Amino acid sequence: MNNAINQPQTILVLGGGSEIGQAIVHQLASPALRTVILAGRTASIEMATPLDGDANVVSVTFDALDYAGHDAFVQEMAAEYGDLDIVIQAFGQLGDDTVNTDPVAAASLAQVNYVGAVSSGLAVAAQLRRQGHGILIVLSSVAGVRTRASNFVYGSTKAAQDAFATGLGHSMQGSGAKVVVVRPGYVRTKMSAGVEEAPFACDPDDVATAVVKGLRRGSSVIWAPAVLQGLFGALRYAPGPIWRKLDR
Repeated sequence: MNNAINQPQTILVLGGGSEIGQAIVHQLASPALRTVILAGRTASIEMATPLDGDANVVSVTFDALDYAGHDAFVQEMAAEYGDLDIVIQAFGQLGDDTVNTDPVAAASLAQVNYVGAVSSGLAVAAQLRRQGHGILIVLSSVAGVRTRASNFVYGSTKAAQDAFATGLGHSMQGSGAKVVVVRPGYVRTKMSAGVEEAPFACDPDDVATAVVKGLRRGSSVIWAPAVLQGLFGALRYAPGPIWRKLDR
């Protein structure tokens, strides 16, 4: 449970190798932090940069596609490490050059980015309701605000994930727990390497800073950087020909 000044004691990262997820952990870390659980496809994930302090960092196996096992996995984490104060849903894939034309590649991407997010998100929400507290942080993307021709399959998976997460947040009102949706723009990570930078590109630490500030304000939706909120508020309604031209 968070301590008296709202500092988390236990953080679970689904997609534990995520650079953004780990950056958020670093900025949430305090002397109160006891356990960080990095969950991913292998049980050998480490923090890229060691945490200061005495927090115990453990690595466990988590498969975004193991829908039948998600509920048991979350309950097992809570039973072993105590109440989950912060859960960061940070897994996801960008897809390769074939994803916009290959039905199988597109379906596989949707399975990870959306279906896995739904299954694990519901499992986490059930645990947070039982606890009566905790925050699920969902890493969405501005790519889902309005999909572009160049990455419309990826954008559609993030749009679906975003819609699910915001709806889940509404459903948890009054439970003592909440969902926070994070909408980054282009972030310089291993996943985005080789992709041309978009305007207002930022680093994982910038996203983490925005997240921590948003948590302190009690925000349910966090844009990173903040300028993207106003920008996409306008671009959402830009005429189709203009939107397509911006994607060149």
